[in-house]
Amino acid sequence: MQNCDLPFHFSLGNTDLKMPDVIKHLYKYSPSQGGLLYAWFPSMHTRVDIILCGRQGEDILLSVVDAVYKMLCRLEKMANYYDADSELAYLNRTASTHPQQVSHELYDMLTFCVDCYIRTAGCFDVTIHSADYTPNLIRSVQLSPQEHTLLFLQPGVTINLSGFLKGYALEKTRKLLQYYEVKDALINMGNSSVLALGHHPLADGWKVGFGQGAVPNGRKPQELLLQNECLTTSGNDSHERKHIINPRNGKPVEGKREVAVVTDNGAIGEVLSTGLFVADARQREILEAEFRPRLILDL
Repeated sequence: MQNCDLPFHFSLGNTDLKMPDVIKHLYKYSPSQGGLLYAWFPSMHTRVDIILCGRQGEDILLSVVDAVYKMLCRLEKMANYYDADSELAYLNRTASTHPQQVSHELYDMLTFCVDCYIRTAGCFDVTIHSADYTPNLIRSVQLSPQEHTLLFLQPGVTINLSGFLKGYALEKTRKLLQYYEVKDALINMGNSSVLALGHHPLADGWKVGFGQGAVPNGRKPQELLLQNECLTTSGNDSHERKHIINPRNGKPVEGKREVAVVTDNGAIGEVLSTGLFVADARQREILEAEFRPRLILDL
C-alpha cells in the first residue's frame, strides 16, 4: 500500500520536546496550510507511519505522536501473543488450571473476539494457534462477566489476538486524536491497517494506493479515497508467506492473494478482512450481510 503524495517539502523537525529515540519525524509549516508532521517508529512488529495536520504547532503534534507510541507499547505489553511477559501470554500459560483475573481492557477485547467467532460463522478464530486445534475449540474459552476471569475448559488452548490488535489500536488512536483535536490525519500500520481522518491538506479525504505488485494481471494499481474510514488488508503477499490458518481445516491458506476492506471501524475491519480471506462462498455472504463494509477488494 502506498500513501498519497505529500504537499510539502519536509525539513528535519526543530523542537526541544524530549521524544523516545525510536520516533523520527519531519515537520513543515506554511501560513496557508498550517503545520504538517510526518512521524514514524517501529511498533507491533511493523513500522507505523503517522501524518498529522493542524495549527497546534510542532510540539503539540509531536506530543500526540508520543501519546500514540506509548499507547501502542501499552497494548503490546497487554496483548502481544509473542511476548512471554505480556498479560495475554500469562493467561495462555495459566488459564487452563483455574480461572484467571483479566484486566478490564483485555477482557473487553477477548469478549469481542470470541463474539466475532459467531458473527463470522467461524471464519475468525483467536484460538487457531492452539496446540491440537480443532474447529469449535473456542467454545472451551469461558469468560465470566461477573468476576472478569478467563478459564480454558481443556488444556492446550491459547489465544492469539494478532489478527485483531492493529485494528483495535487504530480505534484507540482515533480517540487520542479526538482528544487532542486533530481532525486531519493518516495512520498507517505496516501497510495493512490504515486510519484516514478528515482531509489531505490539498484534497478531499486521503488517497491511498496498493502499488503495481499488489494488482494482478498487470492492471493499473487500484487507488482509494478514504475519509473517516479504515482500510484493512489480510492475506498472503507472496507465495511463500502462509501465515493465516483456515479454521475449517486447521491448515495455512495457500497462494498469493489478499483481501482488503473499507469500514468505519478498524477492529471490525481486521476481523472482516481475515474472515473473508478464509471464507467460502456461503460464509462470504454471511460476512458481507453481518458487517456491511463500504468496499471489498480481492487483490
